[in-house]
Amino acid sequence: MAKRNIVITGGAGFIGSHVVRLFVNKYPEYNIINLDKLTYAGNLDNLKDIENKPNYKFVKMDICDFEPFYRLMQEEKIDGIIHLAAESHVDRSIKDPFTFAKTNVMGTLSLLQAAKLYWESLPEGYEGKRFYHISTDEVYGSLALDSELFREDTPYSPHSPYSASKASSDHFVRAYHDTYGMPTIVTNCSNNYGPYQFPEKLIPLFINNIRQRKPLPVYGKGENVLDWLYVEDHARAIDLIFHRGKIAETYNIGGFNEWKNIDLIKVIIKTVDRILGNPEGHSLSLITYVTDRLGHDARYAIDSTKLQKELGWEPSLQFEEGIEKTVRWYLDNQEWIDNIISGEYQKYYDSMYSNL
Repeated sequence: MAKRNIVITGGAGFIGSHVVRLFVNKYPEYNIINLDKLTYAGNLDNLKDIENKPNYKFVKMDICDFEPFYRLMQEEKIDGIIHLAAESHVDRSIKDPFTFAKTNVMGTLSLLQAAKLYWESLPEGYEGKRFYHISTDEVYGSLALDSELFREDTPYSPHSPYSASKASSDHFVRAYHDTYGMPTIVTNCSNNYGPYQFPEKLIPLFINNIRQRKPLPVYGKGENVLDWLYVEDHARAIDLIFHRGKIAETYNIGGFNEWKNIDLIKVIIKTVDRILGNPEGHSLSLITYVTDRLGHDARYAIDSTKLQKELGWEPSLQFEEGIEKTVRWYLDNQEWIDNIISGEYQKYYDSMYSNL
């Protein structure tokens, strides 16, 4: 492999940390720069195992800050951007849509413009460059329970401030290819799960609540359907698409792994109770039905056929295998999740980077 200088934005987050780890370990000849603002969801403890690798560097930066990022592009001679940084929690977007629009839309636009100006200034121009934008299946809207899956040509129909902000950023990425010829790729993925996910999200939240005998809040009747993808399978797909995907293409990444929320929760309960040595069904009484989320989509489900046929990717784990690994990781790493819930992780890094 030729030497490359790659920025991975949001690399201290859940999916981003898995992508950073994969690239740092798999490509020692690459220079990998993890760029993260270290908001509440960014945690460098996710990357303790690679923080001293010679081909790894962390830079604390807000993707909305155009000038600093443009200078970073010049100083590090960046030829590849893998863009994962985003506000991603739907409930937070309903309460604070401005933050989602700023980070997800204007932040993406800031990266695109900096990349455009820097790459166009080089003698070779866009040759050998790549801007890879990671998005979500939620931009497609809601599927009927008996309808076909989301395909790459499914029309956009976002229903939450979060999905609307991601849809806008997707459009900007494609517009930079169509207008300026920038070499871009967009992928839309289904719900990820696995180690290092921030505990506001469903699976780690419920694992921790079962451990602590707290209620398990279920929206509505729990009938909403999600397609689940193990995070390391997603990271493998990102690696493959970054290196072999076609410029200006869109690829959907999903697990062919649909679960009703209530059925998923019962699998989590059964797995956690078994590992903790509780009687079967011990934690079912913790299920608490709450008022449904505003604009809650009925079903998300991704068709990954294009990615499988063109690049040979497929998920490596069935959900039962992945949830077993995930549950055991959270139960074996209680200090990690306790530090997040207490806020200790953020106090440490706020102090470390207070001069930036």
